[in-house]
Amino acid sequence: MAIDLENLLDENTECEYKEKESEGLYKTISAFSNTNGGCIIVGVDDDKNIVGFNFDNKSLEAIINKINDTMGVQPNFETIEDNGIKLLKITVSKSANVIPYKGIYYKRVGNTTREMPREELKQLFTRDIYWDGLENDCSIDDIDEKTVQKFLKLAVSKGRLPEDSLNENVENLFRRLELITTNGKLTNGAVMLFGKNPQKQFINTTVRIGLFKGLDDTLIIGDKDIDGNLFNQVTEAETAIKSFINVRYDIKGFQREDIWDYPLVALRETMLNAIIHRDYHDFSSPIFVKIYDDRIWFYNSGNLYGVTMEQLRTAHPSKSRNPLIMKIFHLSGLVERFGSGILRMENSCKEMGIPIPELKEEGNGFTVTYQKEYKNINERQRKAIKYIVENGFITNSIYQEINQTTRETSKRDLKKLTDLGITKSSDYKNIVKYELNI
Repeated sequence: MAIDLENLLDENTECEYKEKESEGLYKTISAFSNTNGGCIIVGVDDDKNIVGFNFDNKSLEAIINKINDTMGVQPNFETIEDNGIKLLKITVSKSANVIPYKGIYYKRVGNTTREMPREELKQLFTRDIYWDGLENDCSIDDIDEKTVQKFLKLAVSKGRLPEDSLNENVENLFRRLELITTNGKLTNGAVMLFGKNPQKQFINTTVRIGLFKGLDDTLIIGDKDIDGNLFNQVTEAETAIKSFINVRYDIKGFQREDIWDYPLVALRETMLNAIIHRDYHDFSSPIFVKIYDDRIWFYNSGNLYGVTMEQLRTAHPSKSRNPLIMKIFHLSGLVERFGSGILRMENSCKEMGIPIPELKEEGNGFTVTYQKEYKNINERQRKAIKYIVENGFITNSIYQEINQTTRETSKRDLKKLTDLGITKSSDYKNIVKYELNI
């Protein structure tokens, strides 16, 4: 029975074929280690013809020792033999460290092995170093005391710092909050959080907000660049976003309720997440917010950190690549550290009757997109969603009344809303009620 190459491969595992031991073999091991892992089958040519690989225990041991000595990794080795033909399967896991071969670092791009660019290598070397804890050459004179007092008032009001902190010397306060290192130097986090002009050192640590006419980037009709320290960015970004989205007013009794295109609590949480979790090692781009006719899109550099996309939509431990920045915002009461932010964003959208945000890892960054309204539903269904938001539920009879339609059409429309996960149904005294699926 001939060797079946397909049966040797693990599902979703990238594979490379090598005809024999070569420099390319070791470069590929470096590349797999630095990317997402993979397997190498030695004894197969480029056209996937099995030519075999002759080795004995001594030569296999030499290969294993060379990999371990030159790269410090220990892949899994498996020998495959059939009718005197032998293959060697080497399975490589993604490494926690950056792995070179002969001083050069490799990565996988598609199905090729390439040398890693200098800038990308720099980011990999610093990925496990907390940027906000690194020492900075700024002095206390570069700290904005008004921002410090703003933070202290928030933290004391939330009961997260004692009241006597309001009169504490800034340097002593920063030492206590670990914003000054044991060498007496300010940290990057201290400067970014409270500095008078952090962009003097950290270019592009800003927020850029654009308002576009239509559904793409063709025509920009408004923009705002926001700099300063992070507390300033949070405040000014919210003000700018509110100036670019629509608001209508609903008068209930003697109270006026502002109804925005999107729930402000969700937009605020998204902006805070972008500021707290962005990759400050990467100065190539600011945080972007793009506002279109039908959606609003947020981008920050830095992929997910310490959590998977699936975990985001459940309660999960909150981790940050910038723990000092996270701690200060938590003390101020602007964020919690229970991993519930995404759930709050989603629920606020559901309560408003708009789709939950779309979350994506894109390139070296993370995006959040809010749609202004559900797509692929008709105007009757939109009117029903608005009715549920205002009244809590809808029934088939009410649906018929507000849309002037038949019972069968109402039944079909309501079923689609439930099938899409927008609403959920329940029986109450033999009447089917439809509520938002929160």
